[in-house]
Amino acid sequence: MKKLFLLSTLLMAHFATSQTYKDQPFLQDYAVKYLLVDSLKNETLREVQCDRNGLIQVLGSSRLFLPLEKELVLDQRYRPLMDMKILDVDVSNGQHFYVTDKEVFSNFAGGTFYFNHGMASPLQVSISDDLTVLVASQTQLKIFKNKQLFWEHPLNDPAVKQLLFDAEHNRFLLLTETAIYQVSLANPGIDKIFSGAAMQAMVFDGTQLVVGTSNGVLKLSGNPLKQEEVLTNLPHHQITVLKNVKGELWCGSSKGAFKLRSDGKFDYYASKRWLVDDEVVDIAEGPDNSVLVLTRKGLSQIEFKPMTLAEKAAYFQKIQRERHLRYGLTANLSLRKPGNLATGYYKDSDNDGLWTSMYLAGELFRYAVTKSEDAKLNAYDAFAAMERLTDITPMHGFPARSYERDGYEVGLHANGFSKDWYQKHVEENGRIWRLTEDEKWRWKSTTSSDESCGHFFVYALFAELAPDKEWRDRAIHQIKIQTDHIMENDWYLVDWNGEPTAWGRWNPKYVNKFPINVGDRRLNSTLILAFLQTSYHFTKDEKYKKAARKLIKKHGYDENANRPATIIGYVEGEDLSSGWNHSDDEMYFLTIPAFVNYSFDEEQKAKHFETVKSHWEIERSEKNPLWNYLFALSGGTNIDFEESAWWLREFPMDLIDWSVDNSHRKDLTTIEPNFRGQTYSEVLPPDERPLHFHNGAYRNNGKGGGNREYAPYIYLLPYWAGRYVEAISAPKVKN
Repeated sequence: MKKLFLLSTLLMAHFATSQTYKDQPFLQDYAVKYLLVDSLKNETLREVQCDRNGLIQVLGSSRLFLPLEKELVLDQRYRPLMDMKILDVDVSNGQHFYVTDKEVFSNFAGGTFYFNHGMASPLQVSISDDLTVLVASQTQLKIFKNKQLFWEHPLNDPAVKQLLFDAEHNRFLLLTETAIYQVSLANPGIDKIFSGAAMQAMVFDGTQLVVGTSNGVLKLSGNPLKQEEVLTNLPHHQITVLKNVKGELWCGSSKGAFKLRSDGKFDYYASKRWLVDDEVVDIAEGPDNSVLVLTRKGLSQIEFKPMTLAEKAAYFQKIQRERHLRYGLTANLSLRKPGNLATGYYKDSDNDGLWTSMYLAGELFRYAVTKSEDAKLNAYDAFAAMERLTDITPMHGFPARSYERDGYEVGLHANGFSKDWYQKHVEENGRIWRLTEDEKWRWKSTTSSDESCGHFFVYALFAELAPDKEWRDRAIHQIKIQTDHIMENDWYLVDWNGEPTAWGRWNPKYVNKFPINVGDRRLNSTLILAFLQTSYHFTKDEKYKKAARKLIKKHGYDENANRPATIIGYVEGEDLSSGWNHSDDEMYFLTIPAFVNYSFDEEQKAKHFETVKSHWEIERSEKNPLWNYLFALSGGTNIDFEESAWWLREFPMDLIDWSVDNSHRKDLTTIEPNFRGQTYSEVLPPDERPLHFHNGAYRNNGKGGGNREYAPYIYLLPYWAGRYVEAISAPKVKN
């Protein structure tokens, strides 16, 4: 495979064979959600069951519902059932059984299984494999064999939470808040076999009886039952339901559902990414390897589908092309109604150039790996959209943040500044959005170094990987004019008003005013040296090397850039050192391939690589595949390829920015407050934390509210970068 840089080619010969993730199908989880139709919003959902035919039924107050086209609708198929008061549902031998105020019955085998139970207000039913039936009311228990009354007994503890048949011991178990009772079929009678407190649910997990309480999970075993273990370090302690689904323990709680893994940790399913709401009522095994999670407001079907990373990339590529392109620029989809893609619309952002550069880079890598004509055309389209960012401004080589037709610009802020800052800026400098000469378009000013990083990163890739010389030359032209703008304006990005932008600053007076512990001193030195190295590499114009040498010798930029990342820390009185800036990480890693591989000599290259390695070492705990693969492009050989693949597997299929809360979780190990903002000893899987760009791995909580769908370049760029550096194999699909 053709490689971007000669150094990378040489170093990756061993890496490609010893550190390549074999892309074989894994079980990708995602949720399909069914909400109660508006006319049934007041229905109390109680139970979900699925028979061997894959028929899912949900029991409400006294009626049955079924999931259909993302809604829970009234089940109207059996007209007689619509006139019955259904009080409970169970599944035995793969068939649904129902209890009403009058009878127990099933519709299988010609509807021949039915009998009157003769009980006042029955509440629950449990049916064994041989169709022995236990019915419980508030005051009475009855067992029926062969549809005939076999045993009955008054019930003195009316608060029965659950009935469960224990096949191994040929008995029924009854759970109340304070006790577990057994009814043996060999010698009928009711006996208390365990006393507890606040018990809510029970299920067998192997030979153990697992009991969920309002304060965790108990594991019981033996005869009589004895408590062996108490689990309180859970995602949430208020257990509402327990189910064993194909040998895996699933727990429902008042804040989501979670599955116990073989390593003792949990997969946590909460927030609207996974569930209609977080108050779990019931859990059941669903069809086709799915799990059904019933909550107060609807049903969620968690699917587990065999999928390769390549298939996942194809899924996201389709979404990117269908709804995340605005004039060819990559854009998020804003949603007028939370979670509703049908209400989506485009608006600009401060970083349209940066996000587009990252999608474009992914398409360049895809083209290099596959020679796909589609990837090439997508790359050319994105390039043309980015090229216009400099063409639309009157300042030579100055890239706009974005552009929009006049009157439709939305984002009036600039790079996270406050409303007060914006108002003051407009008073002193005029509008951030500037009108084009033909008065048909507006372009967004105040461009920052984030944007410049994206431009230089992708234009270098484009100049290396685009197949057509005419297009490669256009990329080199962009590199040249943007570098010339910075040089001609005394190492600043200078806006339409003749003033430097807030963050486009590489002048020594700005850079070296910071103490060495402030990250901007190291970062900005790295950026401008990489820009100059890139310009020299492609143009061979000595002015760029000469300018870089001056910054190095007179102003210490190589010394700034080559300091290890461990030097970054808090400096009292410096606003930019209050905590680790993860957006700076994004700029840094996009820059490191050029910073290392376009070095002017081998000695400089070795020093650049060592400082890059120091930064990567700090970032390893994030398990970010993009950082790892860009490090590989810079010459790194040990790049945590398994951790990278883990991130890609765990990246959610749902790209909507749902609100997510992990603050209540007791299964995570917290660490002391720190400069990097890391809360837990291990980074959470991407599908358990708020969706974010590549600059927020430690964001564990967020209130996105479902108001946008992120553009899927967040997955596409690292995946194709991984394929390019041969850290991910081509997909291996079994025939």
